[in-house]
Amino acid sequence: MTRTSFLKPELSRRHFLKGIGACVALPAFQSMLPGNLMAAESLRNAATTSTGAPLRTAFVYFPNGAIPANWWPEGGIKDFAFKETLKPLEALRNSVQVMGGLDHQNATAGPDGAGDHARGNSVFLTGVRLNKSATDIRAGISIDQAIAKEVGHLTRFPSLELSCDRDRRSGTCDSGYSCAYQYNVSWKSPTNPMTPESDPRKVFERLFGEGVHGERTANAQRRMMDRRSILDLVMEDARRMQNRLDLHDKDKLDQYLTGIREVEARIQGMERLGPNVDPNVPTPEGIPFSHGEHIEIMYEMMLLAFQTDSTRIATMIMAHDGDNQSHEEIGITEGHHELTHHKNNPDRIEKVARIDQWYVQQFASFLSRLNEVEDVDGSSLLHNSMIVYGSGNADGNRHTHHNLPILLAGHGGGELNPGRFRQNGSIPTSNLFLSLADKMGVQNLPHFGDSTGRLANI
Repeated sequence: MTRTSFLKPELSRRHFLKGIGACVALPAFQSMLPGNLMAAESLRNAATTSTGAPLRTAFVYFPNGAIPANWWPEGGIKDFAFKETLKPLEALRNSVQVMGGLDHQNATAGPDGAGDHARGNSVFLTGVRLNKSATDIRAGISIDQAIAKEVGHLTRFPSLELSCDRDRRSGTCDSGYSCAYQYNVSWKSPTNPMTPESDPRKVFERLFGEGVHGERTANAQRRMMDRRSILDLVMEDARRMQNRLDLHDKDKLDQYLTGIREVEARIQGMERLGPNVDPNVPTPEGIPFSHGEHIEIMYEMMLLAFQTDSTRIATMIMAHDGDNQSHEEIGITEGHHELTHHKNNPDRIEKVARIDQWYVQQFASFLSRLNEVEDVDGSSLLHNSMIVYGSGNADGNRHTHHNLPILLAGHGGGELNPGRFRQNGSIPTSNLFLSLADKMGVQNLPHFGDSTGRLANI
């Protein structure tokens, strides 16, 4: 089958991906700093490194756990050797920490029974037990949104949510859990998931505006003014309505208006940050045919968002937990989820391990790209980032949620200690997230999810 092109005819996809990180005008970077790097010292505790460069945090989710025997390295803290699944990271070993012993107790069945895939997704970044229901949705705020709440005002977009799922379902998905749990990892509140975008064109246009290079800034400004006009009309109507509502409806209206005010605050923040960035690259045409190409272009969207300081917090779902698509790119025609229930069949285990390694290859390519792009302080984007890669299931065959397969990549602007295989015993994954929030400058977060403390010396 011929792959669908999502680029302009005169530009190949490879050219697009190669050029997307190289053609952004430097003023877009400089505008994110208050005059110069020395002046940025005042922001060191707010998503900023010691040099004044932005500090970015991302959370990348892969589905269905991993084959433990192929995932975990052999050896000691520094002299470890990657097994097959993580070998694509060999060239980046000094920028990666393999984090053993991280658990999500609230993703286990407990009294709720089946539904490990739904719990795998929505417990991953929240650390709380979900309410098992198709309609009464209750999770918890996710760590990316807890961070965005504190530092999101520094950029045009408080956070960026991406997905490589082509389709989403609604209603009931996994054993009585709402599909909202299974297709989301980012939650702004216990009842409000941050729906990720899977179309790279929409992501690009949201970040930089519609049209071709040279038109996007004006188009983005025009769209912002249109939104402001709409908000003004909505607020005027709401004020007229206020006196005609009973107390219950007034509360509902107030909740609605709170959302409107948040949008208005975002517009004001964008206006304060000045003109839109306009990269000299073509706009993607849509979702590519190949899952591998889809993942690659969405990684590039994240890289471009970080490089232009459009946001400093991002999440990306490579595929939701329970995903059962085949991986014909590597010669596997059976569904991924189906294969993970391998019942110790060597052939099925080998195929799952190849899929696990394939996902790691995509991640390693993304890290390599981050490492190639120079940041405003002369280091790399990877140096000034903290990237979590992991799954909410450990062993997909048994649906376990202890000793989760989790990596921490990047140097955190010099604050992290990568190049290690770290065993943490058996502690909540939330402890790691709490420590990352500290490094992002989040204040007044004494605990998170089911945390029992902070993870020191990461």
